[in-house]
Amino acid sequence: MSTAEVTVPTTVGKDAGGHDVPQGAVWMWRDSWTEALRHLRAMPRSPDILVFATIQPIMFVLLFVYVFGESVTVPGGDYTQYVMAGIFAQTVVFGTTFTALGVAEDVSKGIIDRLRSLPMFQPGVLIGRTLSDVVRNLFTFVVMVIVAFAVGWGIEGTVPEALLGFAVLFAFGYSLSWVQAWIGVSVSSVEVANSAGFIWMFPMTFISSAFVDPSRLPGWLEAIANANPFSIVTDVVRDTYNGVSPGVDLWYAIAWIVGITVVFSYLAIRKYQSATAR
Repeated sequence: MSTAEVTVPTTVGKDAGGHDVPQGAVWMWRDSWTEALRHLRAMPRSPDILVFATIQPIMFVLLFVYVFGESVTVPGGDYTQYVMAGIFAQTVVFGTTFTALGVAEDVSKGIIDRLRSLPMFQPGVLIGRTLSDVVRNLFTFVVMVIVAFAVGWGIEGTVPEALLGFAVLFAFGYSLSWVQAWIGVSVSSVEVANSAGFIWMFPMTFISSAFVDPSRLPGWLEAIANANPFSIVTDVVRDTYNGVSPGVDLWYAIAWIVGITVVFSYLAIRKYQSATAR
């Protein structure tokens, strides 16, 4: 009696040292989630980070609603209803700076070098970092929604429309986390990552439709604001909260989200492969 030879597909490859290296979707998600849990477990040990990350957007709410609210004219006339979408978007975008800081810290402490020596799905280090920061952003965002309701904001559309707005907002934040991951593995120190992670976000969030109607800006700034992906995402989120169809802007927002994610995940992972402790 002959025995048929059966070839069992394997999910591992070999690294330069001949060690087994996990490959495939299952390994990717397992290692990425393991790395995400590493950062999430550290969050309760640093509650001050969450506290200060929450205080800043609350200050923006109070500043724009109560200080500028009566002096800014916006479509619809209700500045609170208008500006909250912008503050939500700004909060999610600013929250991505933790990615740059965390990655830069891991590089400077040599943790990245240690992780690269392990038989694991290497891009999972950055994927896990970006996923954990989405969870961190979610905590801050929940607090922001509570504050928004307290100052008179409300969801005027349907629940599915509001959920669509939330999904677009967090997808955009996730895409920008890859920009921050690329910054984190590219700069020379955590201090530089802090500056580089913030410096480009201020013009992006303020030269936009987040806080004022772009038509009230000078002509050249209006053109920049209208083309700004942050404006497009903010307008989509604002429309879904207010029960208005975002129309083609939704597809523009999705295109920006996918494009930013693809380009900067590639750049970040490629740079990660050569990053060393500084």
